[in-house]
Amino acid sequence: MSRPRRSVQFQHRGSNGHHGRRPSISETSEGLSEPGSPGPKPMNGNSEVSKEEHPHLYLAQLTIYLSPLQKEPKPQTEYEKKKETFITRTIWTFVMIGGFFAAMFAGHIYILAIVTAVQIVSFKEVIAIANVPSRAKNLPFTRSLNWYFLGTTMYFLYGESVIYYFKHIVLVDRILLPFATHHRFISFMLYVMGFVFFVGSLQKGHYRFQFTQFAWTHMALYLINVQSHFIMNNTLEGMIWFFLPASLVITNDIFAYICGITFGRTQLIKLSPKKTVEGFVGAWILTILFGFAMTNVLMRYKYFICPANDLGSNFFSGLYCEPNPVFLPQQYTFQPPLLLHSPPQTFYIAPMQFHILVFATFASLIAPFGGFFASGLKRTFKVKDFGESIPGHGGITDRMDCQFIMGFFAFMYYQSFIAEYRASVGSVIETAIQGLSPEEQIEVVRGLMKYLVGQGQVAEGVSECLAGVLPRRR
Repeated sequence: MSRPRRSVQFQHRGSNGHHGRRPSISETSEGLSEPGSPGPKPMNGNSEVSKEEHPHLYLAQLTIYLSPLQKEPKPQTEYEKKKETFITRTIWTFVMIGGFFAAMFAGHIYILAIVTAVQIVSFKEVIAIANVPSRAKNLPFTRSLNWYFLGTTMYFLYGESVIYYFKHIVLVDRILLPFATHHRFISFMLYVMGFVFFVGSLQKGHYRFQFTQFAWTHMALYLINVQSHFIMNNTLEGMIWFFLPASLVITNDIFAYICGITFGRTQLIKLSPKKTVEGFVGAWILTILFGFAMTNVLMRYKYFICPANDLGSNFFSGLYCEPNPVFLPQQYTFQPPLLLHSPPQTFYIAPMQFHILVFATFASLIAPFGGFFASGLKRTFKVKDFGESIPGHGGITDRMDCQFIMGFFAFMYYQSFIAEYRASVGSVIETAIQGLSPEEQIEVVRGLMKYLVGQGQVAEGVSECLAGVLPRRR
């Protein structure tokens, strides 16, 4: 037989006129400020704390007494979160634009530094999304190998560019000459050392993870670092070949967004649900117009169209070169199809204005698929962004996914249809060093000296002094 339940009453704080309601902060502070009202009791409850005798202890006890009455901050609404993200994104957008233009006007060396930093951070972000921390702890050399292969690849690619563009400096230096002449063999041996170390580090039970990391590393090196290498070459060929492709991709993305939200209806691809066919086509047309106008401006400045023969130059000091014929206006004749009996129309335009149509078309119709590829990659690993390198934008890779393939295309197109292959000082020195014996090289020097004296470029005394220093013919 169960016992009858006793009526148990719990004592509620603040029962004087509040009927079980907690007093507000204002009510409590007013009650404590009245004369003769007891202050907050210490935790043991033995004695009251006097405000006059122990002011610091009084404040501490008052804080403890009032802490349950303080309200927790309200969580942010969805609108507030979007507003904060939009503000952060906008601020960092202007920061990136300002830094980009500052580096471009400061000189080619600063652009090269930015491209180097971008490819290192992008490599780090892409490698990180496929990493499994629990397994990486048991395989300490996995991450080290990733960075080793990155360093080896950058040594090879940077060395190729330095030797190609600065032969006249590298090939005449006693210390750099052996590294330049055997650069590819050295790079290959560095890679082989990493390959052998990888095979030697294979552990039973981790084969799949290790080979996955090996393949993933090489994919990242090709998609990021190799393509970034061509962006650096574009910069050395002339600032216009770096700035123009990059600006076409950026403006195309902006135009696609504006056209998409204005009259976009038909979905373009499932990987990016917000992309529309109307925005895709509208951005293509606007990008062509932008490219035509921007090219017309950039062609007027030799700082943009001249190769980087001096890395210490900037926009204000300028560069000097013989412009590529593609930047010079040429005469074209056009016969209107509806006016066959009228004389042909003649107009002048630089061939670069025709080439820009191809650049703008690639930036609008092909380069966005680099972004779609990145979106599919993120969906595979169930991540929203590649990283958090740029507040409000995600990672560096999220902003550069279309730029890599665009820079690669710009280099290939330039080398195939625009570049002029002239004999340079570096190429002549390379031919003389690699194809002539020391005696023949001295004969070349004597012959050049005689020619320069005959042209009045060098004083005859210099020629006689040089003839006395050079060894005599055998």
